Amino acid sequence: MTTVHNAQRGPREARERPGCRSPAGSRPRRVLSLPASAGQNGCMVRRIESYAVERWVRPVGDGRVLRDAVTGEPVAELGQPGADPEAMLRHAREVGGPSLRELGFHERAAILKSLALHLNDRRDELYDLSLQSGATRRDAVFDVDGGIGVLFSYSSRGRRELPAGNVVLDGPTEPLGKGGTFVGRHVYVPRRGVAVQINAFNFPVWGLLEKLAPAFLAGLPTIVKPATPTAWIAEAAVRQLLDAGLPPGALQLWVGSPDGLLEALDGQDQVAFTGSAATARHLRSHPALVARGVRVTTETDSLNASILGPDAVPGTPELDLFVKQVVVEMTVKAGQKCTAIRRAFVPRPRMRDVTDAIAERLGRVVVGNPRDPDVTMGALVSVEHRDDVRRGVAALAAAAAPVIGDPGRVETRGADPERGAFVAPLLLRADEPERPEPHRIEAFGPVATLMPYDSVDHVVRLAALGEGSLVASIVSHDPGFVRDIVLGLAPYHGRLLVLDRADAAEQTGHGSPLPTLVHGGPGRAGGSEELGGIRSVLHHMQRTAVQGSPDALVAATGAWTGGAATADDGVHPFRKTFLELGVGDRIVGGPRTISDADIAHFAAFTGDRFYAHTDDEAAAANPFFGRRVAHGYLVLAFAAGLFVDPAPGPVLANYGLDNLRFLAPTYPGDAITVALTAKELTPRPNQDYGEVRWDAVVTNQDGVVVATYDVLTLVARERA
Repeated sequence: MTTVHNAQRGPREARERPGCRSPAGSRPRRVLSLPASAGQNGCMVRRIESYAVERWVRPVGDGRVLRDAVTGEPVAELGQPGADPEAMLRHAREVGGPSLRELGFHERAAILKSLALHLNDRRDELYDLSLQSGATRRDAVFDVDGGIGVLFSYSSRGRRELPAGNVVLDGPTEPLGKGGTFVGRHVYVPRRGVAVQINAFNFPVWGLLEKLAPAFLAGLPTIVKPATPTAWIAEAAVRQLLDAGLPPGALQLWVGSPDGLLEALDGQDQVAFTGSAATARHLRSHPALVARGVRVTTETDSLNASILGPDAVPGTPELDLFVKQVVVEMTVKAGQKCTAIRRAFVPRPRMRDVTDAIAERLGRVVVGNPRDPDVTMGALVSVEHRDDVRRGVAALAAAAAPVIGDPGRVETRGADPERGAFVAPLLLRADEPERPEPHRIEAFGPVATLMPYDSVDHVVRLAALGEGSLVASIVSHDPGFVRDIVLGLAPYHGRLLVLDRADAAEQTGHGSPLPTLVHGGPGRAGGSEELGGIRSVLHHMQRTAVQGSPDALVAATGAWTGGAATADDGVHPFRKTFLELGVGDRIVGGPRTISDADIAHFAAFTGDRFYAHTDDEAAAANPFFGRRVAHGYLVLAFAAGLFVDPAPGPVLANYGLDNLRFLAPTYPGDAITVALTAKELTPRPNQDYGEVRWDAVVTNQDGVVVATYDVLTLVARERA
């Protein structure tokens, strides 16, 4: 069994020289230690390290100084990576992959839970570091707690929805020959490569964890390349993950340009990128990635839309929900979210009402130092990015004018607006919504554009001008409008939120990706489908069609299939413990004849007097039966009586049936036989029982199959 390990860490406290200025309103706090060098004003600037081949590696050469987004003080220095990219990839493939594959899905899922618990206990450290990026406490919670939630979610789904080993069956066995001796089945298996994640600056923790969780669960080691502006936060998160204990080689950190890594990738590797469309195009056309068939998924610029329905007039909950949602998406993370609302579409007669309502709510927003508890919106990540946002607003000016806010002026609390990366929330208005600028230019900050529409078809066309987005929301309580908009927008969006008074109390918001649902989008949004429950785990695996005899497929997959060998050693399978059972163990019970009296009694006893079971004349007119038939559930009940061993034993519970089909009618006088075969054996981690899936086939006296289904039981691992 692979053992997890803890990475060694350096001294716990970062040193600070006299003369360093503490941000106004800040409180003393413990900071994760990073190697430091002298910065401006004599401050000790943390040098961000890479983690490669089980050790922390100092950067080399002069680096870029990263500054506090609020005060402008240096907080970290990023140099050239001191690690060897080929050695990192070799370590991931030769050590990380095997150490992960030595574990099964359930064991890896348990590790994800332990990581989540570890981070949860130490999240205040990450909150504090996030203040230096301009994030408020609410912003940091969105990032840190959101990422921790992803780990919890994948841990739970991995244990509930995946088998114990490393092979996932995809669909039923496909017959490929008439005699049943040649069959095929699709399977997912772990790849032998590395998952390289290239992340955006706005979510240094969530972005890391939402990519790590499905890759780790799939058995694929990860190399993280964080975005430069917030790399010190990502490094701190990686240190915490390594402290929690991971299989060797499962996680490494590369701080710097990814080019050295990309050159050494091969066809078993994959790259997941979040960032600009321009960088995504560079990655997709990278010669090494193209030549070697490296999988590349990208999540890029997205001009997400929110649409207010015509039924949402002043005084309705829907108009209030729309306004609140637009303001929240403009101000959380200072609008630095790939899922933020950039385009707000409003029925033309409602433009003034919505503008006034947004103005009133934005008037309550307090911009400034996020260390001040009264501040509700912090700074952008850097002054360089602030200037990018201003340039974006200037480019939008050809089609949209500010109606709320001034791009060149902002009032701040507890901070110098000139030193910090501050921008006021800006609501623009474009009265000619067909103009291209609002649908092509993204000012990645607290900026949204309000546009009018005249009909359902009109707003669907306008939303589609964004050429594909991560998410759109529809705020309406009119079912007809909702139906038409959902069907019109679905081809252009990865996720759609329908918001109204019915779901207002529970909905998670326009800009909140969920681990159980797809996060990604078509077209301009990059075409990827990050997250999405087990779908994203399977994305990190290889789907392969296996063809052969039924016995060959059983050997390869560990799951019994029809036509494969069975075993009957004279011991009833229900008398065997989980550890004693084998795939293919079978019992055959019957025959039992079903009489008219049985059918009449079942109808009277259950109250199921459906005419096909009780009325000869009506049943004869039924095109499916031709005459009176037995109840399907009577057939199941009698079949159970033919295979169940009634005495107490290892079988603890029957907890369900899957894939039930009635394939032929059973008539009075027919004799049924049931064959029950152990199909799949799934241990339950840390439990004294396992799950057994049984294949049940019921036939009549002529050998005709009348019903098939899977029986699910819980069976004790050992005898009491």
